[in-house]
Amino acid sequence: MGGGVRERIEQVRRRIAEAAGRSDRDPNGVELVAVTKSVAVSQIREALDAGLKVFGENRVQEAKGKVALLGSPSTQWHLVGTLQTNKSKLAVELFDLIHSLDSVKLAASMDRHGAALRKQVRALIEVNLGGESDKSGLHESELLPLLQACRAYAHLTIEGLMAIPPFHRNPQDARPFFRRLRLLRDEAADTHPDYRLRHLSMGMSNDFEVAIEEGATLVRIGTAIFGNRVEA
Repeated sequence: MGGGVRERIEQVRRRIAEAAGRSDRDPNGVELVAVTKSVAVSQIREALDAGLKVFGENRVQEAKGKVALLGSPSTQWHLVGTLQTNKSKLAVELFDLIHSLDSVKLAASMDRHGAALRKQVRALIEVNLGGESDKSGLHESELLPLLQACRAYAHLTIEGLMAIPPFHRNPQDARPFFRRLRLLRDEAADTHPDYRLRHLSMGMSNDFEVAIEEGATLVRIGTAIFGNRVEA
């Protein structure tokens, strides 16, 4: 994968626009979340200079330092990795959108910390569509009960769903999972019309074009922008 960060961002944006065009969608309806897990601050600055405004982190503690160095009123930070309840206070403080709500216990904790901070906590519910034991997310049968439970939490706003399908080398093999998440969102919206479930966070570097064709509004792109990561 050649080119610098700016060139890769341009390539990704072009691919987003092309995928949106194939499905008769406005490319502006798809938000690029640059995933910066294990990415150096210097590379993130390059992405900022290239015009990116939304960044995703997998780990709360790693994000803390980056937000302190790079945070600004025009920059958004999303938590795209698993969130443990004991990290929810810091997550609520740091992030503009949390993609990984998956239990009533976590929802209650996020709401409590949002109330203490006088902050409306924005969240997506993560669904484990592949039933993979090594991934977080709730079973799809638990989605509607969690939405019902979240009605009790005045400082928690549910804005949509997130999923990480099983990895497939052929991106087309992920299509049924993306389609299923969209259908789940539509079913949930019909059942709970007072929720504005506008977001589908799905698709990463390997398969984001297929995800866009199936309705993704947030795509989480790391490798295609920053190259292969070196784990800390």
